[in-house]
Amino acid sequence: MYRLTAIYDHPSDPEKFLKHYREVHAVLATKLPKLRNYEWGVTELPDGSKPAHFLVAVLDFDSKEDALAALQSPEGEAASADIAKFTTPDAFQMSFSQVIKAT
Repeated sequence: MYRLTAIYDHPSDPEKFLKHYREVHAVLATKLPKLRNYEWGVTELPDGSKPAHFLVAVLDFDSKEDALAALQSPEGEAASADIAKFTTPDAFQMSFSQVIKAT
């Protein structure tokens, strides 16, 4: 399995960010071709202190080729274009990894 992890820094307006993410961006992401799994959540720490990041999303594909093709598809281009509507390039990171099952 191949995973895209998206990490978002704390926005100036968390409610506005979440509204857009839930109602627009997450919907666009679910339309990516060959997407096997998509999960996201607002981060928190057990002691209630502010975590380093605001939101983390993971998107899983069967292969690196499927992930790259999905990002280059019209659905992927729409999701990528949407990022600028709720965050800035310096407040967003993506990483890619081959997932290794430990058990």
